[in-house]
Amino acid sequence: MKKYIPKIIGNGINAIGFLTPKYAAHLSIVLFSSPKKGKTNEKQAAYLKSAQQDELICNDIKIKTYQWPGKKDTILLAHGWESNTYRWKDLIELLKAEDYNVIALDAPAHGSSGGKIFNALIYSECILAVAKKFKATTIIGHSVGGMATAFGNYNLPIDHVEKLVLLGAPADFTGVFSRYIDMMGYNKRVSKAMNTYVLKRFNNLPEYFNAAQFTQEFKAKGLIVHDKKDRIIPYKDGLKFKQNYTNGEFVSTKGFGHGLKSDLVYNHILDFLNT
Repeated sequence: MKKYIPKIIGNGINAIGFLTPKYAAHLSIVLFSSPKKGKTNEKQAAYLKSAQQDELICNDIKIKTYQWPGKKDTILLAHGWESNTYRWKDLIELLKAEDYNVIALDAPAHGSSGGKIFNALIYSECILAVAKKFKATTIIGHSVGGMATAFGNYNLPIDHVEKLVLLGAPADFTGVFSRYIDMMGYNKRVSKAMNTYVLKRFNNLPEYFNAAQFTQEFKAKGLIVHDKKDRIIPYKDGLKFKQNYTNGEFVSTKGFGHGLKSDLVYNHILDFLNT
């Protein structure tokens, strides 16, 4: 029954779309932007107490930050959809052992940060704000955290950010949008209204927000990692980054899925940071 719920909701929004496409688009975008999971639980909070915790305000949203101090370069970690800083636990421990200064943030509407609405554009501004505050030299982003990192680096590149690591990142917004539309079963009327909504809200149609193409202009060195068995973000998205990120190195893995939580991946990251 659970697997049919998105289609049931989608059919309801399609029905609304016949009467008021604009309102149907609003409902679909709000649903698309409202995470159902990702808040910090007790186990995760217990581990995160080992960090120095702080917060900053970005776009009127309270953003929670965590720091594990070290003497080497500052590494900023940006998690993905319906997740939080705890997802980095294993990598954090490895970076601490190398004496890196480790920073992480909870995205809007995730972890212990405020807000109810999330999208990659809002997240990109929050990532930049944290990177500036802590003078990060490297940003590591997973999934939409990687996409948001690319958006931010394209719109407002920071001179002291010298390296980017994009793990299982979506290559373009049209792909993310189309997968959402397919999952919900939205009809063409609602899909068209959604594109109009994005244009009005963000001054560009969805196809403009192409993270892979944005990387063509990046001065920061890049490491792109994508798994052939990724069932959330297709492997072809990683290949788009490979094709466009001229200053980037591409690593293909198999068997680690979308999470990419493995010693092999972490060793690639450490080698990239240490060179």
